[in-house]
Amino acid sequence: MANIYIDNVMYVVKESDNLLQACLSLGIDIPYFCWHPLLGSIGACRQCAVMKYKNLEDNATKSGQLIMSCMTPVIDGTIISVNDTESKIFRSAITELLLTNHPHDCPVCEEGGHCHLQDMTVMVKHNIRNYRFKKRTHNNQYLGSFIKHEMNRCITCYRCVRYYNDYADGTDFGVYGSNNNIYFGRIEDGILENEHSGNLTELCPTGVFTDKMHSKKYSRKWDIQYAPSICQNCSIGCNISIGERYGEICRIENRYHEKINHYLICDLGRFGYSHTCLSQRPKNPVYSNKKYSTILTFDEAIQKGVDFFKKFKRIIGVGSTRASIENNFALQELVGKNNFSNGMSNKEQMCVKLIIEFLKNNFIYTPSLREIESYDVILVIGEDLTKTSPRVALAVRQAVKNKAKEINYLNGIPKWNSSPSIHMSEELKNSLFILHTHENKLDDISEWSYFAPIDKQINFASAIAHEINENLPPAYELNSILQKQASLIAKRLISSKKPLIISGSHSFDSSMIQASINIASAIKNYAPSNHVGAAFFTLSSNSLGTELIGGMSIESVLQEIENKTADAIVFMEYDIYRFISEYDCYNLFKNQENIMTLDHQYTKTYQKSGLTLPSKNFTESSGTVINFEGRAQRFFQVYDPNFYNNDYCLFESWRWLHFIKSKIDSTKISWLNLDDVINDYTKKYLIFEPIKLKELDSSYRIYGQKISRLPIRSSGRTALRSHIDIHEPRQPIDVDTMFAFSMEGYNQPNQSIAHIPFAWFPGWNSPQSWNKFQKKIGENLVSSHSGVHIFKNNQININIHSKNISNNSQKEKYFYIIPYYHLFGNEELTQYSSIIKKNIPIEYALISLELGTLLKLKNNSILQFNCLNKNYRLAIQFSKYLSKNQIGLPLGRKGFPISLIGKKIKFL
Repeated sequence: MANIYIDNVMYVVKESDNLLQACLSLGIDIPYFCWHPLLGSIGACRQCAVMKYKNLEDNATKSGQLIMSCMTPVIDGTIISVNDTESKIFRSAITELLLTNHPHDCPVCEEGGHCHLQDMTVMVKHNIRNYRFKKRTHNNQYLGSFIKHEMNRCITCYRCVRYYNDYADGTDFGVYGSNNNIYFGRIEDGILENEHSGNLTELCPTGVFTDKMHSKKYSRKWDIQYAPSICQNCSIGCNISIGERYGEICRIENRYHEKINHYLICDLGRFGYSHTCLSQRPKNPVYSNKKYSTILTFDEAIQKGVDFFKKFKRIIGVGSTRASIENNFALQELVGKNNFSNGMSNKEQMCVKLIIEFLKNNFIYTPSLREIESYDVILVIGEDLTKTSPRVALAVRQAVKNKAKEINYLNGIPKWNSSPSIHMSEELKNSLFILHTHENKLDDISEWSYFAPIDKQINFASAIAHEINENLPPAYELNSILQKQASLIAKRLISSKKPLIISGSHSFDSSMIQASINIASAIKNYAPSNHVGAAFFTLSSNSLGTELIGGMSIESVLQEIENKTADAIVFMEYDIYRFISEYDCYNLFKNQENIMTLDHQYTKTYQKSGLTLPSKNFTESSGTVINFEGRAQRFFQVYDPNFYNNDYCLFESWRWLHFIKSKIDSTKISWLNLDDVINDYTKKYLIFEPIKLKELDSSYRIYGQKISRLPIRSSGRTALRSHIDIHEPRQPIDVDTMFAFSMEGYNQPNQSIAHIPFAWFPGWNSPQSWNKFQKKIGENLVSSHSGVHIFKNNQININIHSKNISNNSQKEKYFYIIPYYHLFGNEELTQYSSIIKKNIPIEYALISLELGTLLKLKNNSILQFNCLNKNYRLAIQFSKYLSKNQIGLPLGRKGFPISLIGKKIKFL
């Protein structure tokens, strides 16, 4: 720690910071543009000037020198002035220079009211334009469906190119020109290829990069209603702020979380929300049979649900890994624990069970997303992280680059000084090893990648574990080259201070996870002092939470129906067509009156069911999900859809199910709000007890107030329903959370607020305002981070976790189906997003280049085969490294059920 003097006041700050970061952490405002907590300092914009004095005598005579605070380290005894006249004049002059070519289009700019440039211009009190000459103009580029380009607004802070190229390792974006004619963009128009390109809209301090999807439903920031939420597209659990206006989601932004997503989210999380649109989804309950369909009122729908349960002897309830714990628990309570299924396939369920067993064991540490960046040797087994868990892939990229930062730091160069690290990271990297079926986008930073069928990957992983601990099962039939490489990786892992093993359930093979656990356990036992980590990623946002409730697999459900030991099914936010073949679905839906479905999407299952009840989606309801590290997190209702139309009959799935159960049992409704549901399932499942936190209680208040969902400047609330009725109704009362549907409420940084709806602070309207909610810039929030680990208090088991791994070698005479993934399209809900559909790659069959050459095929040649009683006819794409007897298919998409995994094809 160091003592520094700012405007004659002494402060104690960290010596590892620069002066700008130290001042911002103290709450002292200094304008800046090029600096960012993630990107460090380059001193390009000259906006953060302060006056530095050599000693007290200089301070007394005011004869100091201007320095750039972002490029100046904190040194004990430093004396600076932020508020002296010369610094203020200099900063204002720099702002004026930056604005010489900037168009005066704030009233029409989509960044208006959300703009860092506006904030800094006001901060330096620049309000008169003296420049009267012709402005420089640029042509804008088409950058895809998500990002709008308006180059004339650029102030050349270089944040965009530093983030896209140096941080995210993008290759299709750059800076061109020189002097006063700098251009940031692509060589030619085209879609930005990086999976994290959407972060440009928040990192850019001006309106050069804006959100196209927001443009179509545009509202100023102060008129948007927000709520804190959790991204539902993968198992990472990134924190997001969701904005709504006129009953439509109009924007998703990153919500800072120190341990998870930090300042960034992926494009899937940012743009994959258009399936929530009310106009495109169920809004009223419907009863259908072979003769007719009729829309039901609420009372009629409840009665039909009661009749459904009275009509059949045994009803199985199928829950969903994309639904909250509360919804799944409500279904289990209705049908009974022995009649509940969590909807997973046998293979997926085996994977998730093993992951939970590992997390409960608590022997090997599971790092958070942010902590992954600190590991120095990483082994990825069987996961295409860039497509399935993209934010993890970005964290792995930072981990590989950290070696350069550490060497620079040892040589006296602070970590915030980014230029030396960028240049050194081209040569000096931490080790990354990848085992996968075919090439993936992390191969460019991988020290060595092994491409092989899943069984051979498992075999190679077993060889690594055996090299570390001879008591573990050895590999079979491994050639000398691979054996040597396994030995090299094993040595790297045990000599590393922080080795990390990453795997997951996307290969649908529990042996892959077991082999990963064996490696991690072997390292821990060999070198107990090393900080060993292991992280396992699942297919859905709440796979762990659903499995903790229990339940049979979907194959067991079908077996019960086929054996006639069950005669009806309730599907809750679940599309059976994604999991089993169309042939099996056809037989299942022969009598649609035996099927009841609750969902917020017009899935094929929903359309073919006899009784359908429309549920609220994650933006319209509150609930709890558990991410890959076992962190339970709450998402909150953004708006009430019934407020915008009294004819809608929309309820959370748990409310529908509890209404039906209460009427069947002739009891009073006991679940009046979300807290009641949580209290019940935490009593039944003690592992969920940590979820029951006081600061999440619906009755929670700060200074007697709920927390505001709207900024205090909100101006147009009374216009929300003017097209329906000129009389303004009372705003909905949120009985489930501590938030208010109003701008009237508490909205300032506070140790009690763990969930911040939106980033705004007086004078800081842009996302840069997160610095006002942090104790120290780039680190923990004032309120600490949200979420609670449910496995942390488990007893640590120090026994090595090893099991024999079966040899499921594949025979060459068959072709085996494996999954391949894309960022958009494989996750279920984005398939119902109208805008996302344009960005989903066309389905194709992925085959090896060797097989294609052998058969004299070309790209887009047609491949035809039959599997699960269905003929598939697909264009071909080639993989350089895929095994000759494997075929990759986009499993999880419509028409490609997960039951295809591992199926044999004899004839092509």
